[in-house]
Amino acid sequence: MPSPLGSDAGFEEFARSAQTRLYRTAYLLCGDAETARDLTQTTLAKLFQHWRRAGSAEHPHAYAKTVLTRTFLSERRRRLRDLLAFTKTGGLGPARATEQPDLRVTLLAALAELPPRARAMVVLRYWEDLSVETVASLMRCSEATVKSQCSRSLARLRDHLGEAHLYTADPHHLHHTIGS
Repeated sequence: MPSPLGSDAGFEEFARSAQTRLYRTAYLLCGDAETARDLTQTTLAKLFQHWRRAGSAEHPHAYAKTVLTRTFLSERRRRLRDLLAFTKTGGLGPARATEQPDLRVTLLAALAELPPRARAMVVLRYWEDLSVETVASLMRCSEATVKSQCSRSLARLRDHLGEAHLYTADPHHLHHTIGS
């Protein structure tokens, strides 16, 4: 018999079932396996702290994805502040991603060129296949913002990738290429 979702055992069951899915989203957001593992673990730790509320949510997986996305954006803002402080004191800026022959690596490098918020919107909208309304709710912005950010981000990705016809005009192709 399954454990009640609001219990510690319910959290363990949830964490086991959701960990891989959360990691995949985290990897697309971060572009780095180690950082994605850290983000996934941080998300699960935050969920555990508030499991009574999260476990009783109508859609615990959506709740977890919201926590993951907001944690990612929060950490990126903190890192950006640290980087800006470092560069103001004479440090060097981030290295530019190198081009790779493999399409998956190339797409990940292109995603890494997007600002964190735009990247999160593209990943949630086209990788996670969430509706504009859902992404707007997760990102705490208007649907118009999601549409315009995704449109600009896809144009930027096409520019970065070069020959757009090689990749397809369908933005959902990102899911199939990255996820393979």
